Amino acid sequence: MKILHYDPFAGISGDMNLAALIDLGVSPAHLRSELHKLGLGDEFDLDISTDARNAIHGTRVDVRLRHHGHDNGGEHPHGHHHHGHRNLADITAIIEGSGLDEAVKKTSLKLFGLVAAAEARVHGTTVDQVHFHEVGATDSIVDIVGAAICLHSLGVDEVWASPVELGGGFVRCAHGVMPVPAPATEAILHGVPTTRGCTTHEATTPTGAAIVAGLADRFVDAPRMAVRRTGYGIGHRETEQPNVLRVHLAEADAGRDAPATREARMLQCNIDDMTAEALGAAMDLLMENGAMDVHFTPIQMKKNRPATCVSLLCSPDEEERFKDLLFRHTATLGIKSFRLEKTELERSFTTVQTPLGPVTLKNAHLGGEVIRSKPEFSQCQELARRNGISLAEVYAMVERSRK
Repeated sequence: MKILHYDPFAGISGDMNLAALIDLGVSPAHLRSELHKLGLGDEFDLDISTDARNAIHGTRVDVRLRHHGHDNGGEHPHGHHHHGHRNLADITAIIEGSGLDEAVKKTSLKLFGLVAAAEARVHGTTVDQVHFHEVGATDSIVDIVGAAICLHSLGVDEVWASPVELGGGFVRCAHGVMPVPAPATEAILHGVPTTRGCTTHEATTPTGAAIVAGLADRFVDAPRMAVRRTGYGIGHRETEQPNVLRVHLAEADAGRDAPATREARMLQCNIDDMTAEALGAAMDLLMENGAMDVHFTPIQMKKNRPATCVSLLCSPDEEERFKDLLFRHTATLGIKSFRLEKTELERSFTTVQTPLGPVTLKNAHLGGEVIRSKPEFSQCQELARRNGISLAEVYAMVERSRK
């Protein structure tokens, strides 16, 4: 099976995606000729060049706008290049009225739908009323439709992705200063595995989030595959970590459906002098820092003191970092470490459209088949709260929508 695998360790934006797929082998002439079918040729130029970050060489793409003499030099996250504040109906008309293949149209509209739904949720409005202050700009139309063109030209059987780095800090956009990830980016990536804090800027834009969330058939931490070709899309920032998007063309390993077993570490410490509130805050912090799992067990210590055993699961290379976090953020004076193996089912994520909105399903795979699918609890809880119905009614609605 032919796989396109995204490895967004430094995040993903629309222009980085185009650059990476071109570097992987998509013909620039094919991309330009297909984009010309949108009828927006007088609004932009597509500049393709070679570039490097931290000695990693790849391709760079700049979508240069012509109208109003504005040259944006690529997708600057949350820029202010407006074009009449296009809404979803305007964008749909442009795509549907083009000469693009039906498959490319369908994929493009799916990606824009993800962004529209997220913007509507964030701003408390409907999909039809959303005006795309950023994503409606010409360069983002090029980025999203270009992503669909490139995907279909590669002729892959499935798209896989590793966890998506979101970045950190704050970003200025049309609505003012926003935390990273921007609310729309976070909404698009509900249910998708992510990481944070690798950089202090916006590593993944709403456009990039929609591309990876909309194209990926499954999210895999440690994919079993034979890589045939690697492409690098060079970002526009100079950062300490290489600001590149890595993508692979690969063939699925024959043994990919067997449960993966990997080495891990269990760190444990016994605590009898922290409040429940403080322990809860420590668990939140440890999970936010990437622990595989954290759980508490009530125990009885010496002097008949009720206490809590804190257990943290992490990879071997993260052991020292988590020991440091445990010493700094709990009252423990000692930590036990156990070597173990963790066997886990492969997981993937799919989206079900319900009458109340999209819900992400987490699927567990064994022997090449999905043996369990579970709706994301937080999304169902929010839909129940927002619509004044019970959680059971939301789950029933998800089940009906799956059939």
